[in-house]
Amino acid sequence: MHHLSFMRRFTTVVAATSAAAAIVFAAPAGAEPAPPTTVDVAAAVAQLRTTVADNPGALAALDKLVDKGTIDVALPAQPFQIPATSDIGQNGGGAGVYGSGIALDISGWRLGFFGGPGTISPNQTGAKLEVMWLNLTTGQSGTALLAEHQDVPVDTTIRTASLNTGGGLVVAAVFGNLWHRWSVPVDAAHPDGYAYKLGTIQQPSFGAVTR
Repeated sequence: MHHLSFMRRFTTVVAATSAAAAIVFAAPAGAEPAPPTTVDVAAAVAQLRTTVADNPGALAALDKLVDKGTIDVALPAQPFQIPATSDIGQNGGGAGVYGSGIALDISGWRLGFFGGPGTISPNQTGAKLEVMWLNLTTGQSGTALLAEHQDVPVDTTIRTASLNTGGGLVVAAVFGNLWHRWSVPVDAAHPDGYAYKLGTIQQPSFGAVTR
């Protein structure tokens, strides 16, 4: 079984999206105060809970994040500061660190995820990977399905459609489950030459991103 390491996935994602990362210029004198550079996770989670009060799965996911302290704010194309754990981990062998959410500013602003064993399967029947997000600057919020993925080796993420989050500081958490696959010899059990495994997130990946 061949698996890409988490750091190799991270390098691939950043290399593929670095051209889209924002360039931050020094603010001129008299400009408005600089945006926050850190986020208190427990406070952000408390606000997120009010936006998903009718979603038991999202509320259960947030319960796993309340003791995560403070994180630095990231830019688009940087992985979320808190990675996800799952029942299959990075290599499919058991529970552990699984992957990370990521914000991508390509053909619209999107939230995505990368990680897990093998590659992301093009067929996600029976799986549902979601992200809840909240703009702490404007109060906009929402939940979106991560379903956009091209079945080519260079596409290491699965993403939302373009999101209208508004500008400012956005916090988000990825939760749910995702099918993975990797090449194996063709036989009766693997007629298409792939083995498949479903990863279910235990602790969501959480991030704070400015845009």
